[in-house]
Amino acid sequence: MSTTQSERLRELLAPLVSARELELEEVEVTPAGKRRVLRIVVDSDEGVQLDACADLSRDISAKLDETDVMGGAPYVLEVTSPGADRPLTQARHYVRATGRLIKAQLVEGGELVARIVAVDDEGLDLEVPGVKGRKPTARRLTFAEIAKARVEIEFNRKSAAGDDAAAEADESDEIQEEA
Repeated sequence: MSTTQSERLRELLAPLVSARELELEEVEVTPAGKRRVLRIVVDSDEGVQLDACADLSRDISAKLDETDVMGGAPYVLEVTSPGADRPLTQARHYVRATGRLIKAQLVEGGELVARIVAVDDEGLDLEVPGVKGRKPTARRLTFAEIAKARVEIEFNRKSAAGDDAAAEADESDEIQEEA
């Protein structure tokens, strides 16, 4: 995909994404046989629901039909949220991952697995799990010290009291919607 096409797509789609109170994370066009796949990745602090992706997909499809930005070749449009394994590259990604366990590759070498406690403009306050029954320790890590990082998937994650209340609220919303 040429830089000009990428820029044109971002300029065209950013207002549609913003209007739905989402952030445009990525625009990617890849070949797929005789077609291309246009993948639009969006996110928000509250996460992205399937209905929001579907509504945005209809908006984007209509806008693309009005323009020639994709040219005449056929393409498939995908509107999605970032996966659990996406890299943490911006401060807002770390903010959204607060409370989660991350694996960070350090610039000076080595890696660190720790839970994000807090995020500010310079970096992260972390809780490094204790080994062999030892207590967890606190550590400060600046963004400049991180080469790359990802959220670690936890199947048995202990939820905080706030997470329990939010989960109960979500369950009651689902019940009311189904009734």
